[in-house]
Amino acid sequence: MSDLFDKIYKDKGPLGKWAEQAEGYFVFPKLEGPISNRMKFRGKEVITWSINDYLGLANHPEVRKVDAEAGAEYGSAYPMGARMMSGHTDMHDKLQEELAAFVGKQSAYLLNFGYQGMVSTIDALVSKSDVIVYDVDAHACIIDGVRLHVGQRFTYMHNDMDSIEKNLQRATKICEQTGGGILFITEGVFGMRGEQGRLKEIVALKQKYNFRLFVDDAHGFGTLGATGAGTGEEQGVQDDIDVYFATFAKALASTGAFIAADKEIIDYLKYNLRSQMFAKSLQMQLVVGALKRLDMLRTMPELKEKLWENVNALQTGLKDSGFDIGTTQSCVTPVYLKGSIPEAMALVKDLRENHGVFCSIVVYPVIPKGLILLRMIPTATHVLEDITLTLTAFSAIRERLENGTYKRLSAAVSASVGE
Repeated sequence: MSDLFDKIYKDKGPLGKWAEQAEGYFVFPKLEGPISNRMKFRGKEVITWSINDYLGLANHPEVRKVDAEAGAEYGSAYPMGARMMSGHTDMHDKLQEELAAFVGKQSAYLLNFGYQGMVSTIDALVSKSDVIVYDVDAHACIIDGVRLHVGQRFTYMHNDMDSIEKNLQRATKICEQTGGGILFITEGVFGMRGEQGRLKEIVALKQKYNFRLFVDDAHGFGTLGATGAGTGEEQGVQDDIDVYFATFAKALASTGAFIAADKEIIDYLKYNLRSQMFAKSLQMQLVVGALKRLDMLRTMPELKEKLWENVNALQTGLKDSGFDIGTTQSCVTPVYLKGSIPEAMALVKDLRENHGVFCSIVVYPVIPKGLILLRMIPTATHVLEDITLTLTAFSAIRERLENGTYKRLSAAVSASVGE
């Protein structure tokens, strides 16, 4: 018998093994100052491309005013207790009603956190006789929710319609034997690649297969569709999404999330979502703040227009400069480069220290070995100068990556971890 912690001492994991070299700079970095297009990193101003503040609401004066007033009126504790016991208010009901109307559903229910809520919703929707079919590139919260399922589950190749149909066929055969049903899960926008889920084609398969569609639209809500109602609106299939999920942590720049569906489905979920039944209610300050943000999303289309003006300028500039940004169909802007993890560290340090550009770095095991993904999130607060300076910086770091400068600079780091 071994000590439970032996494995921890021996193996820190694919990311953990880099902790000594990376922590505090490449991972767990500390951005300071008001949330905006320019912030401070280690005392220096940087152009920030890693903040999920799509519409620029995080530090908007109207939002700050409402947040402050709500904090002064209610504090940070009210209401106390879980929703079912003592944590329910008229304002919670009001926000749910307005969210449901905005995304075109009969009913909605608030979630304290997106991650927690997604896990719990999946758990509540299925029993052991049911089958889950989901995208292999699904977000970690979906994967963790699926892990709770005691029945069968199948992954399909990312956005691959042939793979989707084959797995629906497999799931159908099983459900014919068990008497269960099929829960199909996809994302409206995949947060790393920026690709939209193929909702329109998936919905069309409902004519051949009996399944319910659950869409995680964290990155689509507020950014896609004529009114900002998300990817389903963008693709003209919002009515065919059976359970719609979105978080406040992206376009609304806050904390919390919601699910929306037919009233009977929401009524069932609110009595069976363990993460909400046994957790403190979403605090009033966040509820009031979300109402204000939702109102601005509805009444200020110029916010989304400015966002997309910046998205188009950045993505066009990157493509014109010869960068590979994959097949993004959203605001999420990935830049793919080739190199090792140590080279990625040297590259990002150069980008931040010498060019004043801060963006997120994604490496193995999140993406395949040998690839470096610089993930950029344009917002409505960015200006043309930010984009111009960033394009110049990216051209400079690409040249240094290709001529071997970063490989030489990272040799010591590579040796220290046996790479």
